Amino acid sequence: MTTPLHYQSATAIASQIIRRKLSAREVLEHFLTRVEKHNGALNAVIWKDVEGARQTADEADAALDRGQVWGPLHGVPMTIKESYQISGSPTTWGNPDFRNNITDQDAVSVARLKAAGVNLYGKTNVPLMLADWQSFNEIYGTTNNPWDLSRTPGGSSGGSAAALAAGLSALEAGSDIGASIRNPAHYCGVFGHKPTFGVVTPRGQSLPNTYTVSDISVIGPMARSAVDLETAMQVMAGPDEVDGIGWQLHLPASRRRRLADFRVAVKLSDPNCDVDVGYVDTLQSLADALAKAGATVQETEPEVDTRKLYENYVLMLRAATSGRIPPAMLELSEEILKGQDDGSYLYRMARGNLASHREWLGWNKERNRFRYAFSDFFKEWDILLCPAAAGPAFPQDQTGQRHERKIEVNGKQVFGTDQMFWAGYSCNVYLPATVGPAGLVRGLPVGYQAVTGQYLDYTAIEFAKLVEQEIIGFQPPPGYDA
Repeated sequence: MTTPLHYQSATAIASQIIRRKLSAREVLEHFLTRVEKHNGALNAVIWKDVEGARQTADEADAALDRGQVWGPLHGVPMTIKESYQISGSPTTWGNPDFRNNITDQDAVSVARLKAAGVNLYGKTNVPLMLADWQSFNEIYGTTNNPWDLSRTPGGSSGGSAAALAAGLSALEAGSDIGASIRNPAHYCGVFGHKPTFGVVTPRGQSLPNTYTVSDISVIGPMARSAVDLETAMQVMAGPDEVDGIGWQLHLPASRRRRLADFRVAVKLSDPNCDVDVGYVDTLQSLADALAKAGATVQETEPEVDTRKLYENYVLMLRAATSGRIPPAMLELSEEILKGQDDGSYLYRMARGNLASHREWLGWNKERNRFRYAFSDFFKEWDILLCPAAAGPAFPQDQTGQRHERKIEVNGKQVFGTDQMFWAGYSCNVYLPATVGPAGLVRGLPVGYQAVTGQYLDYTAIEFAKLVEQEIIGFQPPPGYDA
């Protein structure tokens, strides 16, 4: 059975354009038609430059007439997360204060993707200040999950994942400080890669007057195929023009080339976050399939105190984002810290929001102790397979503050912020992680999270490529075939 054009990989689409099997204009019009038909219910694509994209498509075709290939993604229609600057587009992060922020230049990654041939025709939705596992804001409204419109597509790259899953875009890119690439990929059944901290410059994935790289935060590719993750990483990775004066990036190739050669550690549960039993069963089935394929598979994990690891992550995460929280949240944090330390996420959040630099130095020391423990672990193991969240996508809930909202896991109401454990497990210690489809639970997609050692990004992506080829890959949601 032939895969519909809108569900083919970006690299396969580029190949057909380059070989003149399809024109870039023809492919663009196909995706624009898809947006017109399906985006109304999803609200994933929230800004378009249709005429500019048509001009670029025609230029891509004319370049081929002259024998010129722009790059590995020649003519591929792409959307990108609203938080990336694109010249002439609004970059608001969902914040009404920046409603009129029309940027006049491209983010470094945008420029690199364009140079590789993409036809970047639109932007996708985000939550307010990229700070939710849902994607809604006062400017653009709410984005829905293609698998179930009543559920979240994830956040903060929720529009990105929804657009990919529904076949509205061939390629995407997001950002991740708290699973903002990984949980949308997991909730929508697509692929996402959170790179090693610092290997992809975030310059231009920002609001105005931003010059400092945030701790923990990274940007990286999202796609319907792990092959596309690899291509996009090769395009996006590396320093900006300032840092590039002094250093160049050389990420090592994958440690393994066959699934049978991988050494896979498996961690499916932790006291810090309950995980849906159906999701655990799905990940266990994947682990069993890996073993059947010849991989070395064992239930084991790094020797770290996960409670302290999680606490350290929340403290450092909230310290990293404290510069952009509103005054009301600072006042709330001050009130919370007047009470007793109850070990809750809320108390840790308040401490991080108001931390002194001396406190941060102590936390950073502990963080690096954890980093070295993970480094030792990945001398023996290639991949650590674990959940990406607590379960499948949860129902939309826009009431109150994020830290007050609850979700249902295994019949119990738990705080949604508990899921931050799986976000921080690799994130706080700067490790790369790839999320790929693992199957369906109660009709909703779930993904595996494949963590690997620092700077071993292509090992995690190669693992995802092989799982896609031999076990399971992207499955389209029902209702989006035509």
